[in-house]
Amino acid sequence: MKKYDLVVVGAGIVGLAVAREWLLRHPGASLLVVEGEADVAAHQTSHNSGVIHSGVYYEPGSLKARLCVEGSRLMYDYAAEHHIPVERCGKLIVALEDHELPRLDELERRGRANEVESLLRVGGERIREIEPRAAGIAALHSPATGIIDYAEVARAVRRELEGHGVEFRFDTWVRAVRQHGSTCRIELPDGEVEADRVITCAGLWSDRLARASGAAEGPRIVPFRGGYLQLRRTEEPVVRGMIYPVPDPTLPFLGVHITRHIDGSVSLGPTAMMVGARDGYRVSRVRGRDVWETATWPGSWRLARRFWRTGVQEMTLAASRRAFVRQAARYAPGLTVDDLDGTVHAGVRAQALGRDGAMVDDFALSTDGPITHVRNAPSPAATASFAIARELVDRVLAAR
Repeated sequence: MKKYDLVVVGAGIVGLAVAREWLLRHPGASLLVVEGEADVAAHQTSHNSGVIHSGVYYEPGSLKARLCVEGSRLMYDYAAEHHIPVERCGKLIVALEDHELPRLDELERRGRANEVESLLRVGGERIREIEPRAAGIAALHSPATGIIDYAEVARAVRRELEGHGVEFRFDTWVRAVRQHGSTCRIELPDGEVEADRVITCAGLWSDRLARASGAAEGPRIVPFRGGYLQLRRTEEPVVRGMIYPVPDPTLPFLGVHITRHIDGSVSLGPTAMMVGARDGYRVSRVRGRDVWETATWPGSWRLARRFWRTGVQEMTLAASRRAFVRQAARYAPGLTVDDLDGTVHAGVRAQALGRDGAMVDDFALSTDGPITHVRNAPSPAATASFAIARELVDRVLAAR
């Protein structure tokens, strides 16, 4: 049985960052990264909006707040070091009506408490100077918010790791991780490997692996599909950076927004609709086990009862391009379905949900002896990935 110093489960950007952080602290260590798909960044890493978040939204003192702000800086540094295209194009969080102003005030309070770089409150005239197509009565401007291709970052980290002798096993789904004396046994389809430490970063399947490994039943991952519509390319892009609505404070989603990407394209989205498959990039994809696990989790029904109106609205957006575009046009008047290029793409958010129906609104990390599980790492996990890696490795070393 082959033995490693560390096995990382999952080759999304968080898992890769963890392996990299371990090597930075333990040069020459033996590492194995196990991934169920054929390549790195197969799911959330390559299916998100590519935004480098600045840390405005998150409750001060939370892991999200601290690690997003730190991770943003580390992401810009990594991109510069490895010549990965990146741009600080900025973001406006726009209030359209007076009743949204108290929520904008709260976001400003959070952003300043989190020490978000260069955050500024602006009025209607300044909004139009920053984004000529935008409309609103007030906004928060975050110039430090940026755009990048996280899949490209993941590929760069893979090359870096392979250059230092890290082993990768693709198309390999880990069945369970068990503590065995002072070490761990990782159960693979073709046998077992042994490691001194294991860190699981299994994303959409994180709860399933944790339960199979003897961890707690909750929280449970419930998949939410986020759909995006792409705009036709024009000589002058619709936005210079990003335009976001003031989000609903009761939900961990940011609403339909307008985002320019690092390749110059512009998209509208995402929606946030519960779907029947953890890889439900198409609404029609349904997997029996995924549906069963969602349907038999008490929190799913409690969430549905609480937010059924929101669910209906999200289904409307998913079914109607006109309704989708109307939502975005509130912030950029003049947008119509004729501005779409016909392209649709989607991601699936791994949202952890408690038995009581509460959506876990922070990163959830759990350590039991030599085994550490990442139980919840939705947005801004890509932004925060290098900082999450530092936090995880700190915890693992402290648990020795």
